Amino acid sequence: MVELEIYAAGLRQPEKMLGLALELDVMPGLRYKVDTNHDIVYMEFHGDIPSAMTIESIFRKLGLQARFVGQIPPEANPNKKTQRIS
Repeated sequence: MVELEIYAAGLRQPEKMLGLALELDVMPGLRYKVDTNHDIVYMEFHGDIPSAMTIESIFRKLGLQARFVGQIPPEANPNKKTQRIS
């Protein structure tokens, strides 16, 4: 199980809550809870974990900026190796 907390200012607006529910309810192995008083989403993944970029894109689609609270688990970070272009 992997846990994530995401802060997204403006999440408490009803249309944003509905949009988020439509996006997150179809993700397999995900349990989530929304703290509308603080605009925070608590997520628990059981199984495959989407990348941080995928999660950010869900929030971006709703017009929200996702900010991860704490450290992003290595499972959610794609292992990108960068090389200097010469």
